[in-house]
Amino acid sequence: MGSRSALLVLATAALLLSACSDSNNGNPTTPAPSSPAGQSSSLPRAGAPNIDQPLDTAAVEADPCSVVKNDQVQTFGGGAVDRSRVEDLSSGKVCTWVFANGLGTISAGMNTGERDGLSHLYALNAQGSGLTTFKPSEPIDGYPSVIFANGGERSYVCNLAIGVRNDLMYTIVATPGTSNPNRSDPCGMATKLGTYAIQHLKAAQ
Repeated sequence: MGSRSALLVLATAALLLSACSDSNNGNPTTPAPSSPAGQSSSLPRAGAPNIDQPLDTAAVEADPCSVVKNDQVQTFGGGAVDRSRVEDLSSGKVCTWVFANGLGTISAGMNTGERDGLSHLYALNAQGSGLTTFKPSEPIDGYPSVIFANGGERSYVCNLAIGVRNDLMYTIVATPGTSNPNRSDPCGMATKLGTYAIQHLKAAQ
């Protein structure tokens, strides 16, 4: 899929508030930037876990590629990173790491387009609408996470949201290509990127 088509997918994902996926060599991704100073007293809700130690995300919102370095991505991505780039969406900035030799992509950013953080996903699940996959997963370095989708599930795509504050989630979309050794476990790939990201954010506090 070309860069222009990929950006259309990204923009659509942002409007849907979370993330979506596209085809093999596509570039699925999710929103990012701009952070409120504190956590809303009305959050969490709908059964979402409380974030006891909210993280300052301002630097990563401004430069989403700074959270994980290319050489770190190569340790779990299944191949060499050809390039990384920032996608400036209406909801903020997202970093996309593109693997060499058609081995796919992994993209991530702070989803400030949705001010309820993980509570938004929990509420959609409780309502029985808006999500076709909702699976709370193991905490990532102490921060709660959810595997989710809003349609178009594919075995080689994983959408993962990590709560970094009650009102903010870091969203990752992993899409390993056909020859990528992670093809059968995209969520493992997303979890590893999430672990590096949370470690980076915690170290910067």
